[in-house]
Amino acid sequence: MLILHSYWLSLATYRVRIALRLKGVAFEERTYDLSKGEQHAPGYRRLNPAGAVPALEGATPRPLTQSLAILEWLDETYPTPPLMPADAAGRARVRALFLVTAADTHPVVVPRVRKRLAEQFAASDADVKAWAAHWFREGLVTYEAMLDDGATRCHGDALTIADLALASHLIGAARFDVDLADFPRVRTVGEALLALPDVAASHPRLQVDAVAPA
Repeated sequence: MLILHSYWLSLATYRVRIALRLKGVAFEERTYDLSKGEQHAPGYRRLNPAGAVPALEGATPRPLTQSLAILEWLDETYPTPPLMPADAAGRARVRALFLVTAADTHPVVVPRVRKRLAEQFAASDADVKAWAAHWFREGLVTYEAMLDDGATRCHGDALTIADLALASHLIGAARFDVDLADFPRVRTVGEALLALPDVAASHPRLQVDAVAPA
């Protein structure tokens, strides 16, 4: 049995959770409250020295970390349905779309960055929220330019890891109240993605450790 080490609000974990469900791979989750620093416990740090989620344990000699690495491993190990195009150009485009979120946006809005803004620069809650909203919006600007008119997927007609990334980006954008009015292509693709059963069931708010809004 694979073990997905997770936190309900983790967008990177959301991507992996979707892929596991799409591929019908049995797994269980072990949750860590990142807001309380549980990811820094010595036991978890031994599992993932970065002190971050997700980590996937149980099928490889060492736990897998980083959502892109986990997703590519899953796609190579459980190839049906495929989440990468068959052609090299398609795979390159899908990775580029994935990295709009995973490399350009997500790293500057994660809890440890927001916490650092508050502690080192005395940023208020409103300032921190505005920071995160800015970067999510910048990602949406990029996606809007990269997506095709009328598309319901990020690349071609099949679901890819780019779609998992966009779905997670939209969850983050909604959390920080980013208006999608200026992004019709993103909205069209996003609505189609979030309607898929495995994507919907993987939503952060439906996870066992989810906390109701205050």
